Amino acid sequence: MTSAEEPSLSRRRKQTKRERFLAEMDAVVRWAGLVALIEPHYPTGAIGGPCGPGLRSSSCA
Repeated sequence: MTSAEEPSLSRRRKQTKRERFLAEMDAVVRWAGLVALIEPHYPTGAIGGPCGPGLRSSSCA
């Protein structure tokens, strides 16, 4: 190993389990299709959802 390679090795770090998991998920999951499937049911952030104020979310079906 030359002295020119040593600084690059010191900056490299081991990939975390989270990073490996996310990289694998990006390779496996078709995100555009999943987003299109979920989007109609995802809350828009509007105040006062379909359940109305004061009701618990478990009572909404």
